[in-house]
Amino acid sequence: FIMNSTTEFEEMQYCFQYLEGSCPKAHRTAVIKVAMYIFMVGTMLATVSGNLMVIISIAHFKQLHSPTNFLTLSLGCADCLLGAFVMPYSMVRSVETCWYFGDLFCKIHSSLDMTISVASILHLTFIAVDRYVAICDPLRYRSKITTFVVAIFIGISWIYSLGLGFGVVFSKINLTGIEEFVILNSCVGTCFLIFNKHWGVLAALLAFLIPGTVMISLYVKIFMVASRHVRVLNDTSGKICARNDHKRKIVENRERKAAKTLGIVMGVFLICWLPFFMATIIDPFIGFSTPVILFDALVWFGYFNSTCNPVIYGFFYPWFQKAFKIIITGKVFCYNSSSTHLFTDKH
Repeated sequence: FIMNSTTEFEEMQYCFQYLEGSCPKAHRTAVIKVAMYIFMVGTMLATVSGNLMVIISIAHFKQLHSPTNFLTLSLGCADCLLGAFVMPYSMVRSVETCWYFGDLFCKIHSSLDMTISVASILHLTFIAVDRYVAICDPLRYRSKITTFVVAIFIGISWIYSLGLGFGVVFSKINLTGIEEFVILNSCVGTCFLIFNKHWGVLAALLAFLIPGTVMISLYVKIFMVASRHVRVLNDTSGKICARNDHKRKIVENRERKAAKTLGIVMGVFLICWLPFFMATIIDPFIGFSTPVILFDALVWFGYFNSTCNPVIYGFFYPWFQKAFKIIITGKVFCYNSSSTHLFTDKH
């Protein structure tokens, strides 16, 4: 009996082994930890490097200095910040199942996590607005989407996100009514953002459901307009000459590619963020019984959207691909490389 008790005591691990009130630490083998670190470090490096490529491309090459690309640049900054300053601490928390960085930094980390994630979502929404005007009202696009308008979009995205992220966490309004539950389940070495029933729904609405609904509605409208363009072109194909028919096919392929890209955008966005926000809404109504490991996995699913963004909004465009090649090969350091022509026609 004494031997069994000693064994159990030795096997029990805590985040802070000799500190009273420390959180218990989940037991994981070295192989599992190494695998998790490799995957998460790889995700962080892909997120930071991919978004840095987009940032450098738009900032360096003069031909990419357009209102639309400035919005993409700000999105790249948000996603890069997430990969550089939020993911590393989340990685340690996920692998070690403990928070070693103190209560104050926990609040700062949670605030930054929420701020940058919401900013990324809002940037995607404003990009949808930009694409909607470009395809559905092309004649007035340049007069409607100016650098000043895009600056307003960017300002709204960051100010709104900062207010929501830091406001909620530091005011503790998300804990109103569940203070007793939080106290009873608190221990030293934990750092997770939880919401009461009211703010579980409200946070999901403000951070995801409303922006996401706007984005998806706009993309559905864009898809319908693009499909209508293709049908009109097909209906008139028998009435035009061969030269115009060739031009029709080029336009038709471009419209189909745009529709395909939009489908990927919506699919990746929903796959990455919908499960997390659904869990955020449901968890308070089921007594906060969602397993921590599941919540942790859903958070990383959301992070993965920032990893995919440079692929979707960068690598899908030939001029970005050319810019990336110039950067990777070091030709970006050549004299007057910023004036390189990445494309000849108007896009």
